[in-house]
Amino acid sequence: MRLWLNRNAEVPIREQLITQIILGVLCRDMMPGERLPSTRDLARRFGIHANTASSAYRELKHEGWLESRHGSGVFVSNARPTARLTTEMAVDQLIGELVAKARKIGASDALVRARLRRWLSFEPPARWLVIEPDPELRKIVTVEMESRMALPVATCTPDECCNTNILERSIPATLPSKAAMVRKLLPTGTVLTVLQVNPVASALQANLQRYLPEHTDDLVGIASRWSEFQRIGRTMILAAGLNSENLLVRDATQSGWKRGLESTVAVICDVVTAQLLPKKCFPIVFRLLDESSIAQLRAVEAETAEKPAGSTVKPGL
Repeated sequence: MRLWLNRNAEVPIREQLITQIILGVLCRDMMPGERLPSTRDLARRFGIHANTASSAYRELKHEGWLESRHGSGVFVSNARPTARLTTEMAVDQLIGELVAKARKIGASDALVRARLRRWLSFEPPARWLVIEPDPELRKIVTVEMESRMALPVATCTPDECCNTNILERSIPATLPSKAAMVRKLLPTGTVLTVLQVNPVASALQANLQRYLPEHTDDLVGIASRWSEFQRIGRTMILAAGLNSENLLVRDATQSGWKRGLESTVAVICDVVTAQLLPKKCFPIVFRLLDESSIAQLRAVEAETAEKPAGSTVKPGL
């Protein structure tokens, strides 16, 4: 009977002993009818307390793995137990079959344990990692993703993205304009998800065409923490026919940016700024990520969750 007991493990010796005897039966290392060492011999051989061995044998006999024969000792039962058909037991059986097949091809138990530990260390990614140099744009993308994704969202700058600790269990993602730069910075073989975004100019133009020119005399606001949003929004609104004196552009990173916005009929803004507007303002929220983009990201999450990452720097996307 081959056993290995780890006294430094969190799993009690008794549970280790029970599990390994079950695995021995499942992988046919212990054959039906085979006599097992007495509890005293087992305790002496592996340096454990006799009560520990006796308790493990009692549970295994209760579950039907072992049986006592009066005056002869403890034996492997002739039939596998059927009462404990749980997911846990199904996994035990799979492991037992794996061990048996590995031994048939000459693999040592040490090799099997090492390879199992390696595979068990592989975990699917635990978060998105948005790589973007502009802190305000990073925040906007993060807020949009957090409300729609199953995984949490972290961020970093391009200079930080080559750090393997930051990439640990992450799905790197970036905007199209930064994709080429970020790919050069990431470790070789890293898969990068490129976020598909709404083009700001055309989306704003479509909204304005529905609103103007009937309302060219209305006071309209633009508010954002992202300077490019402010610039494009101002350009498109003026091009659509709104007079410059009827436009309020506010940088939401500056103090006093809310001043005058309550007098507007609407404020075109991003998702972060929308949460900070005065209560009387009517927000027209522009989202960078549309429904097709969100569907793409959810598909990446689902695909990644189904396969181990192996190296978290190389999520299997």
